[in-house]
Amino acid sequence: MTDGTVPPPPDTYLGDPAVRAEWDGRYADRENLWSGRPNGALVAEVADLPAGRVLDVGCGEGADAVWLARAGWDVTALEVSGVALERAAGHARDAGVTVHRVHAGLVEADLPAASFDLVSAQYPALLRTPGGAAERALLTAVAPGGVLLVVHHAGVEDHRPAEGGFDPADYVWPSMITALLDDDWHVEVDEQRPRVVPEGGAGAHHAEDLVLRARRLR
Repeated sequence: MTDGTVPPPPDTYLGDPAVRAEWDGRYADRENLWSGRPNGALVAEVADLPAGRVLDVGCGEGADAVWLARAGWDVTALEVSGVALERAAGHARDAGVTVHRVHAGLVEADLPAASFDLVSAQYPALLRTPGGAAERALLTAVAPGGVLLVVHHAGVEDHRPAEGGFDPADYVWPSMITALLDDDWHVEVDEQRPRVVPEGGAGAHHAEDLVLRARRLR
């Protein structure tokens, strides 16, 4: 696949086929779903961190992953959409950087525990489960001394369900992750702030971010 307009052939995808199909469809409908620029909150929050191993959760078309790799990070990019992941791979090749791709849902990927110095989830569409599997998967992936960075659109969590469509209650929000943090974690940032909005791309109408940055102490 070279133009990103159709899903790739079956591979070793780990996750819900319906979720993959939904996101493949969204990406296939547009040549570029996102702006192609790294998220502003990520750039700001990573500026003072030494490069190490990073997990980019829901990497999309790879703008964050490529930016992190250029900054010296060893990047693992996780994504449910094969269409998006192929685009991310192409952008990495064009940039001359290496990005390790994982085609899976966060929970189903079963990533090595405590193995990433940074886990970045920028506006993630993580489905809630009764046991908080997605939230716990984010926390488990962070190495001692490492940082979890979760950024989401402010105000969306409180929206009423759209008729026949998006229901915020179905998804994980930063407050749900904060509620799980114990004495093994130190919250460095937990705030709402104006968003650095890239030109173009889906979600450009959102003007405020929720930013959670927590460090795992042990």
